[in-house]
Amino acid sequence: MQRIMVIGVSAGAGKSTFAKEIGKNLAIPVYHLDRFFWEPGWIEADKQEFIDRIREVVKKERWIIEGNYFSTFEERAAFADTIIYLELPLYVCLYRVFKRRFQYRGGQTRPDLPEGCPEKIDAAFLHYILSTYSRRKKQVGLLLFDWQQEDPSRMVIKLRNQKEITNYLRRKSYEKSNFPGS
Repeated sequence: MQRIMVIGVSAGAGKSTFAKEIGKNLAIPVYHLDRFFWEPGWIEADKQEFIDRIREVVKKERWIIEGNYFSTFEERAAFADTIIYLELPLYVCLYRVFKRRFQYRGGQTRPDLPEGCPEKIDAAFLHYILSTYSRRKKQVGLLLFDWQQEDPSRMVIKLRNQKEITNYLRRKSYEKSNFPGS
């Protein structure tokens, strides 16, 4: 495990927190895609700049890249040796999105976002979460299965709840897991 993608079924799945923890345990630098995608004021980065930022990271010997942005999945997956997929229930993801909003109220910016992007929740964001959850769950399962089948030495680790996440992080001697998970 030297080049790890951490993806999730939805916003609020815990990707950033998990990536920071595993990065600390493995002494591997963590890169947050939100920091590459967003400019201050919630302005989207130029698409080519976003891709170029990803390409710079994937050239490195060791990395953890956290975030979904499935339009760039292939850019990252081509270099990754491990994908860790957090597939928590929708209600947990929604709870965490609201919790995060209150935790970073008053214009505060989360550490995994660039300065000038204060935490927010609006109807469009909630609609996005609710309307993509089930479809993404199916699509990602197939995507990860195909990715691992292309090269069986690749690892896919699927964690479905907080207990599995906690147990996985506690081990600290990360072992190969087979998709679709336990």
